[in-house]
Amino acid sequence: MSGDQDQSSQLQANITDAIAEGSSLRLMGSGSKDFYGRELGQQRVLDLSGNRGIVSYEPTELVITARGGTPLDEIEATLEANGQMLPFEPPHFDGKGTIGGAIAAGLSGPRRPWGGSPRDLLLGIKLLDGQGRIMSFGGQVMKNVAGYDISRLMAGAMGTLGILLEVSIKVLPKPAEEHTLIIDRDQHSATRLIGQMIAESQPLTASYSLADKQAIRLACNHQRLAA
Repeated sequence: MSGDQDQSSQLQANITDAIAEGSSLRLMGSGSKDFYGRELGQQRVLDLSGNRGIVSYEPTELVITARGGTPLDEIEATLEANGQMLPFEPPHFDGKGTIGGAIAAGLSGPRRPWGGSPRDLLLGIKLLDGQGRIMSFGGQVMKNVAGYDISRLMAGAMGTLGILLEVSIKVLPKPAEEHTLIIDRDQHSATRLIGQMIAESQPLTASYSLADKQAIRLACNHQRLAA
């Protein structure tokens, strides 16, 4: 697809050189999550942001495959054009977030309890390990796991198991409508209300409470929301 920049071979060469030199590398994409995780030393930076682009997208199959450095903004714009979305709502960090960084950090948005986490939606990966080997696990379909689901180990691993060269992710249709309600309610009542709404299979997609305020996000078609 357009904008595809495959830097797998270049990154592989950088890993091989570092092994030969006995030096360590610090993996960095867009740098949007430098604050997150353990503080690192002064290792040489291996820039992953150039390995980017949407490799394939099949709206009818609800699967998108993209290189790790692809900006989340680019992916979500592509999905939006087809009325689809990333169910785990990854944070964008002022538009700098990438799909590889979102998976590596395992970060989700407020839809996580209902839409799933990154590991739940990860179908397959292509990775570059610490020995310079390129390996693929999983696939681009819903039922592809035979044996160990290695792909899911990469979610939240912070790059310690390898560089995410490509990821295949399950996507979902966007709801026809989505509205947020803000209610005056104490913490105890807010918790009880959420339990009741879940028991009644209400179309919740997010909820939070702070002090005496509760926000509830509902997603559904117009007829059900009106009811």
